[in-house]
Amino acid sequence: MKKTLLVLSLAIVILPIAAHSHDHESVHHAKDKNALTVEMELLDPVNGNKPLGHVYVTESNYGLVFTPELKGLTAGLHGFHIHENPSCDPKEKDGELIAGLEAGGHWDPHNTKKHGFPWSDEAHLGDLPALYTDVDGNANNPVLAPRIKTLAEIKGRSLMIHVGSDNHSDHPAPLGGGGARMACGIIK
Repeated sequence: MKKTLLVLSLAIVILPIAAHSHDHESVHHAKDKNALTVEMELLDPVNGNKPLGHVYVTESNYGLVFTPELKGLTAGLHGFHIHENPSCDPKEKDGELIAGLEAGGHWDPHNTKKHGFPWSDEAHLGDLPALYTDVDGNANNPVLAPRIKTLAEIKGRSLMIHVGSDNHSDHPAPLGGGGARMACGIIK
């Protein structure tokens, strides 16, 4: 009982501090004059895309950091990738209008033709760690792209969030099994 009370007391003290620390970090990225801001939209090829929030992208000594401030996603893990083209428009494929298909495939400048872990040299450079969304539909945990060093490398591409998670493999489903393209933003 004493341990439970101690843990609860610590949680009451630590959680507000952690939340404040994250808010400060987001504000820091917003004010960083070198940060790229990617405006993200929930894709809807029939009724039109809807604003979802934004992702700040900054350089660090360890690679690019993608800091989302998104609301309105489904809870859980989502595939998160840089795609080839600077477009979030739908495109017709096999007689069906597919959301975000104009973005092309995962960014793969080294022509690896393989989906994999963000730290693997044998994978698409656009393969990012999965994006986490909390039970309220908010995504705000930073994601590190360790192989991408400068903002200039990603300008003129798009940032994509997929419906499902990403196992960073082409098995059992291609491209990590992330599924349909759910949200997108153009990296300018």
